[in-house]
Amino acid sequence: MLDALPEPAMIGLLLLAGLWAGAQNALAGGGSFITLPALIAAGLDPKLANITSTMALFPGQITTGLAGRKLVAGAERLSFRALAIIALAGGVAGALLLNATPTRVFAALVPWLVLLATAVFAWGSFGPKKAADRAPPPAWVTVLSQSAIAVYSGFFGGGAGILTLASLTIAGLAVRNAGGTKNVLVSLSNTTAAILFALTGNVAWAHALVVGIGAMAGGYAGARLLAVVPEKALKLAVIVIGVALTVGLFLRG
Repeated sequence: MLDALPEPAMIGLLLLAGLWAGAQNALAGGGSFITLPALIAAGLDPKLANITSTMALFPGQITTGLAGRKLVAGAERLSFRALAIIALAGGVAGALLLNATPTRVFAALVPWLVLLATAVFAWGSFGPKKAADRAPPPAWVTVLSQSAIAVYSGFFGGGAGILTLASLTIAGLAVRNAGGTKNVLVSLSNTTAAILFALTGNVAWAHALVVGIGAMAGGYAGARLLAVVPEKALKLAVIVIGVALTVGLFLRG
């Protein structure tokens, strides 16, 4: 879709949203919780806004993944290469599913998808913790969870980083390593999805360009801050954003 540049004030809003989202994705996930409402506010319908958000954020996610690549690790009994293949395949499947979903149906699903992502992250962050001596789940459990998340990432994207982070920590990765690995896996899923979206032409390119510029800068800065920003503050910020976006989407619907 060839679209005109937004008004100057909206360009500023989208640029700021991209900057915030890029940093948020690098630090804890949930960046599309910022870009999705910003793109809807710019006049896009929810499905087009979601596709455009994916297209805009994936360059920043690649930048983030490269900047934090030293933290990347495989899960218990599952190599990073296997995780990467799952992420790539799932991204394609999710994007194909989204293209086949009517706009009206997707708009009705969005609040529930955001609510699900926020609830899972809140439980993983502040719910009961497993015993220190409890072994991680079998590799097949991680394969199933990562496959489902990768498809979800290609289909919706919102909260995919949050879900990936939760899955990887359950699989035995330290939080910092899980954060770095999450950034790379989500970038792989979203890159394959973005390629398919680009081929369909169903993208608001001018909006994606503005958000993408901000996201690349924010992603690089966020990856550098990953080792020093307090985890609890990041998790609380993601939950607050997720709850606020959920309420706003339900009210809007």
